[in-house]
Amino acid sequence: MAGHVQDRWYKTEIDSGGKERRVRTDRYGIGMRYRARYIGPDGTEKSKSFPDKQKRLAEKWLSNTEADMSRGQYIDPGASRITFRQYGEKWLASQTTDPTTRTTVGVHIRLHAFPYLGTRPIDSFRPEHIREWLMELENALPVSSYRRVIFASVSAILAAAVDDDLLAKNPCKSRSVRPPAPVPPRVKPWTATRVFAVRSSLPKRYQTMIDLGGGCGLRQGEIFGLAEEHVRFDTGWLHVANQVKVVNGHLVFGPPKRGKERDVPLPRQVARVLREHAENFPPVDVSLPWLKPEGPLVTKRLFFSLMGGGAVRRTDFNTRVWKFALVQAGVIPEPKEGERHQAAREHGMHALRHFYASVLLDAGENIKALSAYLGHGDPGFTLRVYTHLMPRSDGRTRRAVDALYEGTGSTLDGPETAQGQ
Repeated sequence: MAGHVQDRWYKTEIDSGGKERRVRTDRYGIGMRYRARYIGPDGTEKSKSFPDKQKRLAEKWLSNTEADMSRGQYIDPGASRITFRQYGEKWLASQTTDPTTRTTVGVHIRLHAFPYLGTRPIDSFRPEHIREWLMELENALPVSSYRRVIFASVSAILAAAVDDDLLAKNPCKSRSVRPPAPVPPRVKPWTATRVFAVRSSLPKRYQTMIDLGGGCGLRQGEIFGLAEEHVRFDTGWLHVANQVKVVNGHLVFGPPKRGKERDVPLPRQVARVLREHAENFPPVDVSLPWLKPEGPLVTKRLFFSLMGGGAVRRTDFNTRVWKFALVQAGVIPEPKEGERHQAAREHGMHALRHFYASVLLDAGENIKALSAYLGHGDPGFTLRVYTHLMPRSDGRTRRAVDALYEGTGSTLDGPETAQGQ
């Protein structure tokens, strides 16, 4: 690196006698006196200015910069002055994840990260800034699992800044920064009484949604997007191949979560109810773009639609239909006049999947099969979520040992085989 420190208050001139002498420049006494200049890895000149009486500091900075370049740890001081908000927006725009996931992450970052961290230059981040932000986040969001998701997104942005040579280290990875603690989910499934109470409280055109959620484990969007072609009444199977979801305010068709198509057993009673539903509310053709608002139009013959036709929108259904049914079933209280319904995250349609899992586990179904039916990517995740719902082993242990004693005809002395050892 060819670098030097320029004194902008003086310049060298050649006098009439051919000798060099220092003379004051027009900038003398104005602004920063010293400018450390060097050629960066991209071939362009870089510089940093220092005030009067700090020439040694300028030389030291130039020396450190040269050392960083030789070690491969150089960070462009100009590019790194981009703010967290500017870089974060670029990062969000470059993500190739599912559009719905991108939208959700964008909302989280813009609501809970940019207001606190947005104006800070990327290269200025230190662990203390993350610790302070986490404290503010805890005051604003009491739910640890929610904060943990937002923290992970911020850490991903700063990790990308490290990869782009805008930041030396990711402060979120510092030992002094404690991420929001994971809260293991403790699912409390609905009872069958509650499931059928909510079912009877729904409008008739939507009641069979309960059977598909509680009897087949379908997600809400998968129920909304259930097409006639995917139900195999003759074989007793239901193919989950698409869902209806909202992307940037627009309804679209898309694959199931994580792109995992799956086959789910279709119980006889659920098949019977679905046939009756199709007789009373014949499936209709619904055309929506595929995956994104500007995607190609795809037509599906859906079992569930609005009264005037068209796909069911999650937000409208939840606020105008689902919560009214919860009130009628006694799950949440009726709101006071002029107020909204109570937040009921744990009582959303996802509760039907939990009910489905509890029924299967109670019947002795294995975790691997349940994981496949639910569309989980990892049976270990299914086990972590529902392990507390699995039948207790203590009863099986007692019965097994009692059977051993009864089989040998022994009472107090233990099994005959043990006595013979």
